Amino acid sequence: MRTIAELPHPACKITLFNMNQKYIVKFEQGPLEQSYKISELELTGGGANEIFQMLDEEFIATVIERFKTMRSDFSSAYQRQQ
Repeated sequence: MRTIAELPHPACKITLFNMNQKYIVKFEQGPLEQSYKISELELTGGGANEIFQMLDEEFIATVIERFKTMRSDFSSAYQRQQ
């Protein structure tokens, strides 16, 4: 897996990888991570720049909200075991 770029964002780490004719966008926040795979064939030829355009603030906001849900879900599961 080859790292293509890291995008700065104050709420999470965003890394773009390339592997096996796919781009992988990984978002990390503490111990949690989300990843999205995009086939190179689904893009219109813009490559990494095309993916950067998809990662607008609206999309990133939904990723941040999903992190909150993930954290809450994990915390609830942990609490049930105590």
